[in-house]
Amino acid sequence: MALSAGIILVLGVIHLVYTFWGSKLSPRDSALQSTMSQVSLVITKQTTVWRAWIGFNASHSMGAILFGLVYGFLAIAHGQLLFQSFFLLSVGLVMLGGLLALAKAYWFSVPFTGISVALVCYVIGIAVWWA
Repeated sequence: MALSAGIILVLGVIHLVYTFWGSKLSPRDSALQSTMSQVSLVITKQTTVWRAWIGFNASHSMGAILFGLVYGFLAIAHGQLLFQSFFLLSVGLVMLGGLLALAKAYWFSVPFTGISVALVCYVIGIAVWWA
């Protein structure tokens, strides 16, 4: 379980670093980034598509980091609480399943593989606890 959480934590930290430093999450076409920086969203004129892109990526990273920290802490320091809570185990399983579905549909092989391994570790952690 701790390994599962650690994988998601690392993916979240890497994603956060890529969001604010370097060009890994920038479009290959610099003209597109320029256009994204000038165009607002339909919902509001208070931000641009580019600023929303950065915000969405940062909050996405923060969610993965939060998952990794909370589930890692629970697995290491409060295993009894975690493994005896159907609610916590279900939330974690649904979260990882949702991330895996998103990775398959919208992302690329590295996050898909990492999330797949994290999900397998998560399920094995539950199985080992209940064995």
